[in-house]
Amino acid sequence: MSFLSSFDISASGMTAERQRLDIASENIANSETTRTASGEAYRRKMVVLEEVPSTSFRTRFNSLLNRTASKGGVKVTQIIEDQRDLNPVYNPDHPDANEEGYVMMPNVDLVKETVDGMAATRAYEANITAFNAMKLMAQRALDIGK
Repeated sequence: MSFLSSFDISASGMTAERQRLDIASENIANSETTRTASGEAYRRKMVVLEEVPSTSFRTRFNSLLNRTASKGGVKVTQIIEDQRDLNPVYNPDHPDANEEGYVMMPNVDLVKETVDGMAATRAYEANITAFNAMKLMAQRALDIGK
């Protein structure tokens, strides 16, 4: 792994964590949405992350020649909907209530979404710290050559 690919790895982590935070925010914003375009209540979304493996020198060299470089890090592979049951709440006056008076509410847990958002924020900050440390090392290495 080259020194400069460390910047790419931290940047991929920051991008993935920003996406996680966006999805957590979307879930919180839609925690009371009882009707979407599909006609049912909003379903919690989750981000699926996957490792982008770093490669050996030979593979890396050949991929750079072919411009298909893989430097390592993480990527968002998909955003999936949580298939857990929706939460029935008795509210016969609600326009989306069924014949029995129950409204199907989203399967969003505000505490879980808050924790996910906090974890994404902390992971983002950790990637920024690593990025800044690598930047400082590069600056110090250039100072040695003076």
